[in-house]
Amino acid sequence: MESQNKYNFSRRNFLKTSVLASGGMLIGFNLLTACKPEAVMPVDIKSLNFNDFNAFIKISDEGYVTLFSPNPEIGQGVKTSMPMIIAEELDVAWSKVNVVQATLDTKNFQRQLAGGSQSISFGWDALRQTGATAKQMLVNAAAIKWNVDASTCKASKGIITNANGDQLGYGDVVKEAALLEVPENVKLKEAKDFTIIGQEIVNVDIDKIITGKPLFGLDYKAADMLYATVLRPPAFGQVLDSFDATEAKKVKGVIDVITIGGKVRDYINSGKNDWTFVMSETDKVVVVAKNTWAAIKGKKALSATWKQDSKLESTEDHDTILTKILEGNKFDVRREDGNIKKAFINADKVIEKTYHSPFLPHNCMEPMNFYANVSSEKVHLVGPVQTPEYAAKVVADMLNVDLDRVSVEMTRMGGGFGRRLYGDFVYEAAEISSAIKKPVKLISTREDDMTMGVYRPAIKYRIKAAIKDGKITGYHLKEAAINGNMYGLIPNFFPAGCIPNFKVETSNYKSNITTGAWRAPYTNFLAFAEQSFFDELALELNIDALQLRLDLLQNVKNTTDKRIEYSGKRMEDTIKLVKEKGNWGKVEKGVFQGFSAYYSHNTHVAEIAEIVLKEGFPIVKKVTVAVDCGVVINPTGARNQVEGGVIDGIGHAMYADFSFNKGKPKYKNFNTYRLIRMQETPKVAVHFVENNLSPTGLGEPGLPPAGGAVANAINIALGKRIYSQPFINEL
Repeated sequence: MESQNKYNFSRRNFLKTSVLASGGMLIGFNLLTACKPEAVMPVDIKSLNFNDFNAFIKISDEGYVTLFSPNPEIGQGVKTSMPMIIAEELDVAWSKVNVVQATLDTKNFQRQLAGGSQSISFGWDALRQTGATAKQMLVNAAAIKWNVDASTCKASKGIITNANGDQLGYGDVVKEAALLEVPENVKLKEAKDFTIIGQEIVNVDIDKIITGKPLFGLDYKAADMLYATVLRPPAFGQVLDSFDATEAKKVKGVIDVITIGGKVRDYINSGKNDWTFVMSETDKVVVVAKNTWAAIKGKKALSATWKQDSKLESTEDHDTILTKILEGNKFDVRREDGNIKKAFINADKVIEKTYHSPFLPHNCMEPMNFYANVSSEKVHLVGPVQTPEYAAKVVADMLNVDLDRVSVEMTRMGGGFGRRLYGDFVYEAAEISSAIKKPVKLISTREDDMTMGVYRPAIKYRIKAAIKDGKITGYHLKEAAINGNMYGLIPNFFPAGCIPNFKVETSNYKSNITTGAWRAPYTNFLAFAEQSFFDELALELNIDALQLRLDLLQNVKNTTDKRIEYSGKRMEDTIKLVKEKGNWGKVEKGVFQGFSAYYSHNTHVAEIAEIVLKEGFPIVKKVTVAVDCGVVINPTGARNQVEGGVIDGIGHAMYADFSFNKGKPKYKNFNTYRLIRMQETPKVAVHFVENNLSPTGLGEPGLPPAGGAVANAINIALGKRIYSQPFINEL
């Protein structure tokens, strides 16, 4: 089985064991980095601190296995799929597995985050190695008991059997196994022998989710906890001038009204911050109360005045600015192959198009919230955050305390989509608790999230292609983005390597409107622009749109260019699968198809959208999806991720719009902000390319191709090419 992650595992620094005081065996292992050689395993399960190990397995005397899931659960399913990988190699029955969200002290962690659809990809080798090593130790312990060679013993579903047919359960040998040397080299399973990986496993939290048991950040409660809401400037470019809390303090349940601000600003301005997000640099008014209702009502009763400290920008300004950028020559070259200038001079025809996308909020179902208890002994943080390690470091620096005094507990998240990568709500909660000297839960309303959030940046793409003798000989892509599209668009994805003369350039305008990662960064809009453009080229060349992509991929299948990040062969196989499953070109009259294919987050995806016209308006009825994500760990969770990404992609491409008027967001809640509705969601049929390659991301790759597939279908149906999102504005 091909592995993308090559790790040099060492028994000394990868995995350690101990016998628990309560009975059973505790295995500590590190997903990505070496555990400290001097680290000592605890003998009491309550003393787990995750300082030296970032994941644990507990095997009880009864043979039950508790797996501590190390990564934040954001709905992407890692709390189910990562333990499945361990359980597979451990060879334990899934019915005997209990999964617990790990409590993290992030002192020595790496990659303890949810973002970029990389949790499974990064953890695949380490998780398998851990399960296999633990199984071998149990087998070795049983062999010693029987006085036989371990190679004559086998384990299956938590039972060890020797050549004579004698059997011992894992629980019978855990104490002895914990005292043995950790084997240096163990054999991993072949894919054909998997009994858990590839099976339909329900979400480990599903019972708690459907019965309303406490799981999410908003569910968390602690003794003597107070509640806080924050009043922020109504427009980007404004700061607090003055406020009157008289009426707010009259609200029953309101305890105090205070101001916070400045500390995190100082941290960011110090140059230590490696994130692109910059928090508001203004003081904020905080209402502290005994309950949520009082805190929200108290905030509404506040009277505040604001003053301007920077430009109050409007959407019309941004549109003009981005257009001027595209027409200028101040760009950063991200990739350049061949001679693009010569290609256009010698072209028989040049095609140029411009595509535009608006700002977009994240709109997580669970608004931002976090618990903080800052005391002289420690800083205790609990809640939904995608980056617990980074949040802990910022809070430690902000409060001027040692990092080992900051502990972070992760709750399940009611959505993230990149918004919870940025821990502004964590820092605010910690600052409030530090100020009032009491534990506090910071809560946000939908209006808070939508008006003072972190937005997907508005972007314009200009794409130009040269055609010579019926071939695409030149391709020039320019990006103009508000604040930059995170780290700039990806220059080494398709069609890089497929066209001899190829150039990608980026430029940006720095705005005071906060922007950041939004589900499938870089590609969520770029895929629509490029895939729409390729359909136009196919029409110009009189080539089937799907076939055009296949033809181009022939140029990169055997490339030696190490910059290319996608696989021409895997993309070709994915396209051929969706062509077959989606009956490309073979639909009944009145059904119009559109095709799109894209690579992102290490995964190849191809989609065919089918629409019908109802009173002249396009209705998306079905989307067929082919995905190459390597080994599919949990088909149930995998399909859910792809289906959700497709629907999310279609909904935002079709309907979602967001604008500003002199710094003020136009929309504040769902009563005016347009999202896709239940009756507008299509059937999504998902098909996976079967192979035994290492798994890749799934939380995001289904989204980027969706908008392009629908736009291309609309063009076939109406003869109307769409260049801006949301489509509904042009329809």
